[in-house]
Amino acid sequence: MSTRWYPIYQRGNPQLRVFLPNFWLKLIRPEYKQPPNVVQFACSMEMTRYDVKNYLEKIYKVPVVSVRTRIALGNTKRDLVLGYITKEEDTKYAYVTLPNTVKFDFPDVCPNDAQQKIEDDKKSLEDAKKNHKKFLDKNKDRPGTPGWFSI
Repeated sequence: MSTRWYPIYQRGNPQLRVFLPNFWLKLIRPEYKQPPNVVQFACSMEMTRYDVKNYLEKIYKVPVVSVRTRIALGNTKRDLVLGYITKEEDTKYAYVTLPNTVKFDFPDVCPNDAQQKIEDDKKSLEDAKKNHKKFLDKNKDRPGTPGWFSI
């Protein structure tokens, strides 16, 4: 929950106050496969399904058919040394169903250029491992000799 403090009422006009909602939504990649028109969000615990629907329709102009919500309990952990128990925060998830004509594809954060760079990095790592193995094989017959002592 956000802890916003609004200025108290002051006499006279204009009132220098802006009321902002304490609501937020975060798009989440689902753990399990969902239909193409279902989108998963993590949202504020105070939001109801009607708030989620209005939030998406009014602010982002997204057509919403239905909203289902669930609350996932946070994990509890016991400290092994001191024995006290801590609990992570609970999170609320909203599953938004869009019309059948709308298909949501999760944004591709890692495009092909980055994928190619990852493959090049793997290849250079393999080359470095191969060269290190060759270096070790060259010096294995001379135990106790420092690595810099070779021609």
